[in-house]
Amino acid sequence: MEWSELWAWAHRHHELLTWAAVLSVAVAVGSLFLVPYVVIRIPPDYFAAPRRRESPFHRLHPVLYVLVIGLKNLLGLGLLLAGIVMLVLPGQGLLTMLIGLMLLDFPGKYRLERWFLSRPGVLSGVNWIRRRAGCPELVVPDPEPSGADAH
Repeated sequence: MEWSELWAWAHRHHELLTWAAVLSVAVAVGSLFLVPYVVIRIPPDYFAAPRRRESPFHRLHPVLYVLVIGLKNLLGLGLLLAGIVMLVLPGQGLLTMLIGLMLLDFPGKYRLERWFLSRPGVLSGVNWIRRRAGCPELVVPDPEPSGADAH
């Protein structure tokens, strides 16, 4: 595609590009507040348990539970798709995708979260945020050994 064709496409779709830019800035600014808020709200021993704790949503009426979980998953899917789009448009694509994945419910999610947080750089960054907020550090067990290392 030549520059003139790209410029013509952008000119025809300026409203779409404007909304994408607004969403991109909103996610970037929102993540500056949302990520630390979520990180300091995690109980220090949340990832120490071998299985995920029961969701507080389970106490809701079954119809309300399905509605809340459905809306949470729709929001997660929307953020995941927006993050994918932001990989080629301006914005925090990877961060948006990560937040979307955290909102989605899928088998193996807790194990994936524990593995991700057990990475030294990630855990040190998360615990730095927690220390600055006066919260105890997260306790994250070492990742499970692979089949070759297991005794």
